[in-house]
Amino acid sequence: MFKKIILVTFVFSSLLFSKVEEIDFMLKEVASDLGVVWGMTYIDKNRVLFTQKDSKIGILDLKSKKVKYLKNTPNVYYKGQGGLLDVKKSPNFLEDRIIYFTYVKKIKNQGVTTLAKAKLINDELVQWKDLLVTKSQSDTTRHFGSRIAFDDNGHIFFTIGDRGVRQKAQELTNHAGTVLRLNLDGTIPNDNPYVNNPKALDEIYTYGNRNIQGIFYDKKTSRLWAIEHGPRGGDEINLIQKAKNYGWPTISYGKEYWAPLSVGEGTHKIGMEQPRKYYIPSIAPSSLIVYSGKLFKKLEGKLLIGALKLTHINIITMNDEGKFLKEDRILSKLNQRVRNIVESPLGEILFSTDSGKIYLLKK
Repeated sequence: MFKKIILVTFVFSSLLFSKVEEIDFMLKEVASDLGVVWGMTYIDKNRVLFTQKDSKIGILDLKSKKVKYLKNTPNVYYKGQGGLLDVKKSPNFLEDRIIYFTYVKKIKNQGVTTLAKAKLINDELVQWKDLLVTKSQSDTTRHFGSRIAFDDNGHIFFTIGDRGVRQKAQELTNHAGTVLRLNLDGTIPNDNPYVNNPKALDEIYTYGNRNIQGIFYDKKTSRLWAIEHGPRGGDEINLIQKAKNYGWPTISYGKEYWAPLSVGEGTHKIGMEQPRKYYIPSIAPSSLIVYSGKLFKKLEGKLLIGALKLTHINIITMNDEGKFLKEDRILSKLNQRVRNIVESPLGEILFSTDSGKIYLLKK
């Protein structure tokens, strides 16, 4: 069906409504009844490989709308917020046919966020291999993360939440509350910030994050953006930079769940990074991309963020220096928890919802 995106703009400095802008688009439902589709990755211009939180992996043909489920999937710890999480094809997919996954693995009856890879050969997954079973276990079933991103230098980044034990995010002896960086083969880069620190884990790139469920490397600007869940308010967008401490739980803009009290020591502390933006109230973010502008020119260079709690796609406009200028919200009338957003090779925008649907935005 043909519609117009209505951009309802919030001006950060005054929180007043600004101008309303329209963008022509076609909204098309391309799949339903799929469960919680956590991650998606295009394997060609017409087919998308996707993960369901309940451990299923499928390929959706966007033309026929048919789904083929794959065999040889991992044994997944599907409990609470745990399950099969993100998926991304290799930057060298046409040559190596490798697909990367994050999922929750059961270790001694506890869930552990794990990075794995497999090859997609004739629509079958073969040579499944865990690259890193992280040191992030806890007796909770929440805050596993996890999203995947690649830079231009042969590295893979993936995220892990604090695992429901806040102070772990400030401890470099475990992987909870971190962004990790590895080489594509799973080895540790020599220039990771803590490789020569015996009191820290070599895989850690940044720490002090609560629960990042959106990360994206912008090739045009060489910036790595991430968005994380706050507690009650205080969701954060951060520019991820090597060895930085993003403060959780020492500083936060969120409140405690059990009382209207600030979390930690306040909102600022020397040696801890400030978010580029925070949300009060929370939108419950669960994905993030920087849009190329291939199809929708007015969205070029903007952050597109999936919102679970407030059921919309959140759009952030930045200037060339990465300073945030305004926020827009679209598609709230769908009343769908937006779980994942990806861009197609043609610039179309594909997004999944927790009701088991996948939608396409196109011209």
